[in-house]
Formats: sequence, structure tokens, C-alpha cells
Amino acid sequence: MTTVVKVEEKLYVNRYLVDAGRPHIKVRPHETPSAALVALTHVCPAGCYTTNDRGQVEVAPDGCMECGTCRVLTADSGEVEWNYPRGGYGVLFKFG
Repeated sequence: MTTVVKVEEKLYVNRYLVDAGRPHIKVRPHETPSAALVALTHVCPAGCYTTNDRGQVEVAPDGCMECGTCRVLTADSGEVEWNYPRGGYGVLFKFG
């Protein structure tokens, strides 16, 4: 018999070491979000992107899995500034 494990359960075992005051992802200021920014609120696997009460997209990089989805979606527009976290910070994947 195969045991089904939900993605959320697998993600829960990962840990993230926050580099306080030095986020590795920033959303550039905007009045109205582009379609790519809005898409990030739905496709980011870690759920880091949300829409605030003014309709602008914000990022909370804590918990980011560094998959690069936001880099790919906003590559042409440059609306997201993305860098790798400093050494020792960021996602800590746990396998097994």
C-alpha cells in the first residue's frame, strides 16, 4: 500500500534561516501590478507573494525556496529584484 504525502507536509520539514534586514527578494515600487506580478500571488510554491489592500503585490521572502519562479516570470519587466541569500542564510532543505 502506498502512503500519500501532501506537498505541504514535505515543505514543512524545510527550514529557513532569515537574514534580518537583508531580504534577497524585493518587489520594485508600482502603482498597478503587471499580470506577471499578480501571477506570482498564485504560482509561488512558497506563497511568498500577496496583494495588499491597495492592490499592490508585496513579498515576504521568509520561507522562499529559491526556486526562481519569480525571476523567470518577471525577467522581462524587472519588477522583482532577486539575489541569492548570503552564505548560511535562506532555505535549508531536509531530505528523508
